[in-house]
Amino acid sequence: MKIDAQLRVIVLLVCGIILCDGCSSGPDDVPETGTVTGTVTLDGSPLAEALVIFQPESGRSSSATTDSTGKYELDYTSTLKGAKLGKHTVSITTFKAPEGNLETKEAQKDVPKEKVPAQYNKDTTLTADVKAGENTIDFDLQSK
Repeated sequence: MKIDAQLRVIVLLVCGIILCDGCSSGPDDVPETGTVTGTVTLDGSPLAEALVIFQPESGRSSSATTDSTGKYELDYTSTLKGAKLGKHTVSITTFKAPEGNLETKEAQKDVPKEKVPAQYNKDTTLTADVKAGENTIDFDLQSK
């Protein structure tokens, strides 16, 4: 079922973020990071409430949620902004796991649809290179 596949992807992404957030045992474990901000648009319009995830080749991911104007600022941990230096695979999604029981067709009808094409999330083709200092990385997504 399509909803089940989307739900699995989101649950795995969120679990990965949560698990990685608890991996650090102290300041010695924190790699060099760069701050990352930017804007996400879809077909030229700001994409609000989108989850942006930067996953480095190894190590902890960084994430942010876009505001009403499509702007985001990555968090590496709850107290450290940015992302690990180097190449990242980037995923952007608007799918939010619904609460409650989805066993009826009526309940499934109320599940919000993903606005972002799969090429930007579960089958992402997006990448970014984070450098030391300040990074501005914008994403202009196309629905077609």
